[in-house]
Amino acid sequence: MKHLYILIFILLSNCTSQVKKQKNTTPLYNYDVEQKISELGIELKSGKLPPGINIEMATRTNNLIYLSGNGPVALNGKRITGKIGTDLTTEQGYNAARLVAIRHLSTLKKEIGDLNKVVKVVKVLGMVNCDGSFIDHPKVINGYTDLFFEVFGERGKHARSAVGMSSLPFNLACEIEAIVEIRD
Repeated sequence: MKHLYILIFILLSNCTSQVKKQKNTTPLYNYDVEQKISELGIELKSGKLPPGINIEMATRTNNLIYLSGNGPVALNGKRITGKIGTDLTTEQGYNAARLVAIRHLSTLKKEIGDLNKVVKVVKVLGMVNCDGSFIDHPKVINGYTDLFFEVFGERGKHARSAVGMSSLPFNLACEIEAIVEIRD
């Protein structure tokens, strides 16, 4: 009887490991994420931290990547600055948030190598540089959210907060951070 239990245990262990192996080799997407980014006309370019800042652009713990707060920087290196609703329109804020999404995609690509490994965009915190009368924070951060949905589909949907700030570093139009689940 003891040998029968051992044999059953071994068989179940093998079945479980086979299921895990199959899970990890099944593609997450029915398209190539990086090709999709290219089709959207997006160029991924790694950003750099300003000198003297002792943080990481991304930190990994297990299968989660924490993306540091990033601001909008155009491909030419120019920061998008000013208060939304005063210096910039909501639409300009939306486009600024989209630039942050592109920066995060670049950082994520550098960190994990292949964006097809993204299992789920888990959480996004969007901060909008504005005065106290501005109320369309979600419309601004939608620039980020919409791009992540375009790129990752349903896996790009996430929990999110969109809040206003009386100021942001370097007078950036917005700053966004995110948590992303990946697969090895």
